[in-house]
Amino acid sequence: MYEPRTYRKQFNLSRFYPFYATFRETDLWIGVNRKSYVPEMKSQAYKKVVELRKVLDDHIYLHPDFKKALNPLSTANNFPKEVNEMITMAAKAGIGPMSTVAGLFAQEVGRDLMSRYPVEELVIENGGDIFLKLKEDLHLSVYAGKSPLSEKIGVVIPAGRTPIGICTSAGTVGPSLSFGKADAVMVACKSTSLADAFATAFGNKVQSYADIETVLNYSEQFPEILSLIIICEGKIGIRGNFEVKVLK
Repeated sequence: MYEPRTYRKQFNLSRFYPFYATFRETDLWIGVNRKSYVPEMKSQAYKKVVELRKVLDDHIYLHPDFKKALNPLSTANNFPKEVNEMITMAAKAGIGPMSTVAGLFAQEVGRDLMSRYPVEELVIENGGDIFLKLKEDLHLSVYAGKSPLSEKIGVVIPAGRTPIGICTSAGTVGPSLSFGKADAVMVACKSTSLADAFATAFGNKVQSYADIETVLNYSEQFPEILSLIIICEGKIGIRGNFEVKVLK
């Protein structure tokens, strides 16, 4: 079931020119710095989304278990590269490949636009999963549904670390499958699909605020994680090198 993405009202429209790429269940919000924007970007983004969806649907038709798998699968030389990336990144987090789909779509559309246009800044948001390419640092708030901490915590994304993926999973917000009860688990990685997988995997482990420290400690074994924020039952846990601020 689709839920209105009201958090998009907080996006900085003075910095980014916005447009959408929607196809079936996919709903991307895309922001480009106004100097770099050209109208053709909209049709190209849509074309890439349709292409990605065909790759995924064709693979699921041939391999129905791919869509339902909750545990890691194996790659194969005859699989599309996008499918193998989903499998590889999800396996690092110990879960099924569909956990990466939103992050992968944001990432691949972002890479495609960057390869075709001289973009200075680019934001692609797909249901809480974000691909970022920045020229200047960006303050990104953490959306956590009805939690009193929702959009009260912000992380500073250094422009020099981009392109980067920032993904958020929650057991109390949105339609995505989660076995946990966190209001938000936000993960930053160089790979958006990997950040998506870790956000889902860590979110599954948080059943109450008492699990926050355990998950933070568990996450330390993964050097790919640049930042991690967990919000649950009014409590927050933070790990990583990015600056975190309390917002008004």
